[in-house]
Amino acid sequence: TTTLRRSRRQRQMCIRDSINIADFAVAVERVVDPRLVNRPVIIAPKGSARAAVYDMSEEAYQSGVRKHMALKRALHLCRDARTLSPHPDRYERAMQALLKQALPYSPRIESGDGDGHLFVDVTGTSRLLGPPIDVAWRLGRHVKTGLGLSPIWSVAPNKLVAKVATRLVKPVGEYVVGEGEEQKILAPLPIWFVPGIEQDDFLKLRELNLSTVSQVAALHLAHLQVPFGSRARFLYESVRGIDNSPVLPVGKERPVVRIGHEFSEDTNELSVVERMLYEMTEEAGRKLRRRQLAARHVCITLDHSDGLRRSRRLAAEPATANDLTLFKLARRALFFAWTRRVRIRHMCLLCDQLVFPPAQLSLFPEYRKEKQTQDKLVTVLDRIRDRFGRDMIRMGRTLAA
Repeated sequence: TTTLRRSRRQRQMCIRDSINIADFAVAVERVVDPRLVNRPVIIAPKGSARAAVYDMSEEAYQSGVRKHMALKRALHLCRDARTLSPHPDRYERAMQALLKQALPYSPRIESGDGDGHLFVDVTGTSRLLGPPIDVAWRLGRHVKTGLGLSPIWSVAPNKLVAKVATRLVKPVGEYVVGEGEEQKILAPLPIWFVPGIEQDDFLKLRELNLSTVSQVAALHLAHLQVPFGSRARFLYESVRGIDNSPVLPVGKERPVVRIGHEFSEDTNELSVVERMLYEMTEEAGRKLRRRQLAARHVCITLDHSDGLRRSRRLAAEPATANDLTLFKLARRALFFAWTRRVRIRHMCLLCDQLVFPPAQLSLFPEYRKEKQTQDKLVTVLDRIRDRFGRDMIRMGRTLAA
């Protein structure tokens, strides 16, 4: 009886509602201007020679238009599309209104980055609000009547499967995934359906002639570690529908340090990119040390002139907040992500999975001495800059040739 009660309790702890407004920016613009309904719409900055697609309607998507694609190419693919300038403030207000609609149903609501997507944890709310399916249905109805937006919704044991379920029924519909059905739902899908799979992962899987989730799920963890290294564990769990990440409480975001830089002119000069990357890692390290945290992962994202985006993430072992160590990781991630000759427009450095700095010393004396020397150097640099200003002392690699 005790075992049965525990299993029931565990099942109750794995209920996630996912609410998603397909093509969120377009949906908001259609509420403002109903004449846009059922018309191909592309949202992109106007009057810019290098404008990229911010969002597009389902009609434009069916014509081949994709996010971050060059606007000129998008208009060539969809000639009858209506082009609108983006209104980020409008979309932010719509996200706040969407969150307000969901608040009565759960204190744990995690929102996406202004993309019209919410994860709602309905664990333990059945006695008050009814079954999770009823909660999702009522929430979807309230969003439609209150905001004029038509949401997709799904109910699933975790966030990963809930996200996939909403992708299956896009642009309109609902999906319910019961506990234990995760692998069954994922198995026949193409691998790009799984959230978090990066472009480099796709390329390696293509080289191995693996295109569906079931094909990847047939491999053991040891098999995946050969081509994917540290990414193997993520792939192994994702294709099996395993996701233990909780839904964060309202207003609480994962602590990250994000530094971005828009180049004044698109460039593919290594010296220019590396110089800026080091300045970004210095700024990221300084923010980490001020918060007394260290990063376990470093991610580099590159936006190219033609609108395509590439990113690469590397693990820091152990976690670090040292500028020199962060730069080594970021530089490796840069070269992994920088595989195209097209010039770079924007570069972003992300330090996430922040933890308290590790207290354990290195096992080998020479490595321990090197780390202590680097930490002392960074500490002295911080003191000088705090007293005399950031530009009082600089690394030679940050100076223009």
